[in-house]
Amino acid sequence: MIQSANNYKLSALFSPEEKIHYIVPAYQREYVWGKEEWDHFYDDLYEEEDHFLGSMICINKGKDACGIQPLEVIDGQQRLLTASILYLAIYECLNKEKQENRKPDEDLDTAVGNLKYMLTQKSDDKKTPKVTPSQQNNNYIDYVSLLSENGIPQPFREKPANAGNRRIYKAFRYLQTKLKEESKEKIMSFLNNIHSASIVKIEVATDSDAFMLFESLNNRGVPLSPMDIIKNKLLAELTLKGQMSTSDAFDRWNAIVVSIPEYRDQERFLRQYYNAFKYKEEIYLQGVSKATKSKLIRIYEHLVEKDPENLLHELQEKSKLYSDFSVSCDSVKGDTLKTHLFDLRNIGGTPGYTLLLYLSSEHKKNMVLVKEIAELLVKYFVRRNITDYPSTRDLDKIFIDAIDFCESNRSLLSAESVKEYLTDKRRFASDDRFREMLSGDIYDNPDATRFVLTKIEESHSTKEKKPNFWERNDNNDLVWTIEHIFPKGDNIPEDWIRTIAQGSKERAKQFQEKYVHKLGNLTLTAYNQYLSTYSFVKKRDRKDANGNCVGYKNGLFLNETLKSKDAWTIDDISERTGELVEQAFKLFQI
Repeated sequence: MIQSANNYKLSALFSPEEKIHYIVPAYQREYVWGKEEWDHFYDDLYEEEDHFLGSMICINKGKDACGIQPLEVIDGQQRLLTASILYLAIYECLNKEKQENRKPDEDLDTAVGNLKYMLTQKSDDKKTPKVTPSQQNNNYIDYVSLLSENGIPQPFREKPANAGNRRIYKAFRYLQTKLKEESKEKIMSFLNNIHSASIVKIEVATDSDAFMLFESLNNRGVPLSPMDIIKNKLLAELTLKGQMSTSDAFDRWNAIVVSIPEYRDQERFLRQYYNAFKYKEEIYLQGVSKATKSKLIRIYEHLVEKDPENLLHELQEKSKLYSDFSVSCDSVKGDTLKTHLFDLRNIGGTPGYTLLLYLSSEHKKNMVLVKEIAELLVKYFVRRNITDYPSTRDLDKIFIDAIDFCESNRSLLSAESVKEYLTDKRRFASDDRFREMLSGDIYDNPDATRFVLTKIEESHSTKEKKPNFWERNDNNDLVWTIEHIFPKGDNIPEDWIRTIAQGSKERAKQFQEKYVHKLGNLTLTAYNQYLSTYSFVKKRDRKDANGNCVGYKNGLFLNETLKSKDAWTIDDISERTGELVEQAFKLFQI
């Protein structure tokens, strides 16, 4: 099974004399290390000579003993790629020093030259990267581009779009920043430490051998996600049984990853797949009423043992359906179903995906039913998230039971019957409770509150005048946020103490505690920093540098009652709360 297992210095792994090309297969997960891992990696190497980095598992698929040996890196890519990026960061730093250094420095020249050749591998009069990252999330393109930018001969590539926001570039910039704190002498000493660090390279001959070793993780690596572990078990079983070729299995698994690219979503999909279809005999596992994080591996070990080929097929097919639930704002474009799915995600209704996955699969010919249930779920989760009823821990069971109900009434299933089931008092917040919570300190759940305000505003907007309330900035923060008219915070401005409490600081504080988070004291703004805690009049009339209204005269329906007022009082808050509560109640009545 194991062809070789030897301890190597990093300098040997990257040596141009060693005719080895490290390739991270396309099916492997992307580069996922972040600041915490980079810090550990950097500090360990900086502080210790001969530091042990753990092990890496490679498949040796070389056929030409005299040529370059391609090694597929199955475990250890995070450390190997980080080491490569660190070498590149040091190369950039020392090369800059070399260009600026007017005095001959043989040690510096040698270090720069060696690093340049360590990062590439000559093959057929061409130079390729010594390490070729996975294709996932543009890792390969980003890495090659980064090499080219720093003078390492590669096929010319323009910097890929948004590369600066991805991990490869972030890692390089972060390591650059740390190196800038060091002198040339310290960097040269650090480089020697890196060269002396060791790693055990284990070579195997086949994919199945690698899969069996894969679960022996390195000490410092990021723990495998359930998706990674399940992939390993599934592909190993398929390979051992010879049910399909390794490349075909990888391609089909990769299709799942393409459909659901985010790790968080992948794990949720695996749980909801079991919960949605566990009523089927071939899926149900005795003693497991629902999939949880702790039971996920056990469940899929069971499914892999039963029929790995069918499981892969089913996961691939269901992942296509599941991917449709993640709708972007740009893709909605008046499509009713997509609008409901977009709303469902924004209100935090992902537990409802279990039911939608079942319906999209088993009742796919009745898309009207799917559409109506998606709309129902939006209202259901608005009411649930505002009232906190039913409890979060009950949601999985509610939707599993709903699927059992659908199966029992399969031939006569309708949106109305599902609605009647879900709105039973054991599973649904009553109208009285919903109205009560809308009237109270609704800001206790800011995400749900923002959704309610947005939907009230959109219900009064034309297509021509409807802002994109789900727009995000470069930091991925929502541009439109909740604005407290009477400001929250411990330090109530004097203007507000005077106008809302006739100069009494104590009364102003009491009013703030009772009214500041009520629906009537809230609106939406894309200019929260402009409004701050200013007086009501200043907020009302606020303009930007170009003279555009960014205060309460900005044309929003939510601000209609504000734009003509000269002051903001407790009575105004109470009156506006009553009006908005009634509108919200009508919008989300079932």
